[in-house]
Amino acid sequence: MRFKTVTSPHILRETGVGPVMRRVLYAMLPGLAALIWFFGWGVLVNLLLATAVALLAEAVMLGLRGRPLAPHLSDYSAVVTAWLLAVALPPLAPWWLTVLGVLSAIVLAKHLYGGLGYNPFNPAMVGYVVLLVSFPREMSAWLTPHGLGQEYALSLPDTLRAIFLGEWPAHLSLDALSGATSLDVLRTQLGLGLTVTEVRNSPVFGIVAGYGWEWAALGFLVGGLWLVSTRVAAWQIPLGMLGALGLIATVFYLIDPQQYAPPWFHLCSGAAIFGAFFIATDPVTASTTPRGRLLYGAGIGILVYIIRGFGGYPDGVAFAVLLMNIATPTIDLYTQPRVFGARRR
Repeated sequence: MRFKTVTSPHILRETGVGPVMRRVLYAMLPGLAALIWFFGWGVLVNLLLATAVALLAEAVMLGLRGRPLAPHLSDYSAVVTAWLLAVALPPLAPWWLTVLGVLSAIVLAKHLYGGLGYNPFNPAMVGYVVLLVSFPREMSAWLTPHGLGQEYALSLPDTLRAIFLGEWPAHLSLDALSGATSLDVLRTQLGLGLTVTEVRNSPVFGIVAGYGWEWAALGFLVGGLWLVSTRVAAWQIPLGMLGALGLIATVFYLIDPQQYAPPWFHLCSGAAIFGAFFIATDPVTASTTPRGRLLYGAGIGILVYIIRGFGGYPDGVAFAVLLMNIATPTIDLYTQPRVFGARRR
């Protein structure tokens, strides 16, 4: 029986950097909506400012390198970097902090290595680490989530004045509006000798993790699963990272549940889910082999737990991703799949 055939190419969907990056931006929207709801207008202001600075920096660097502007500016890679960094910034971060972080990501981590496809490190995480190491006080000033006894909600004009001018409404200050995150509270209180059960009584905790943060994590999980289902993100990396993080957290929780938080807390806190689906899956800096992706993701998950539990920072996703970026070439080298038809030695 003869079947009707058509000539090649047999392309079923739009491909290229631009469409892939647009899907990443779409997938971030549910989590961003939750962040804006719980933390206010500052999240949106950070996104817009970071996007503008990223596009300007991209255009300047392309011009200095003699590259055409239109195809590179329209591939949305700079916008994705800006959004990934903006999500990690405190909602009322001063404008210069956002600008410095984006410039570090676009100029230092991306273009000085040769541009898109040549950077060995995730640009957004480089920008974030530069800010975290250089300005720890500004990077830890997170707003108290909306609905958590917060009597004052900043309007958009007040938010703009706070970010760009450093001016606050009467009788208010950043200290009055900000508070420690759930990971900060857990780390600090355990260091003072309290148990996990006692720490969990703090109002900053919600059902399974930090109040407000767990809803943002759910939003990013929905978007991340959509990326995996559309094959924009490789499923092995989120599975490896979240699986390893959950497994090691379970082991320590079973050893002493009063000194180590349960695995569901670690999975839904901080940037674990966001990092697993949106940061670790960066196609340029992540492993490219099937087994390598699992090992790469698992390495990130283990490092995140080590940094959270025994290191100097309450989260650690950015540091874990950058450390595993270093290991990516070696992982790919030793996890190459067998060539079809070749014999095993």
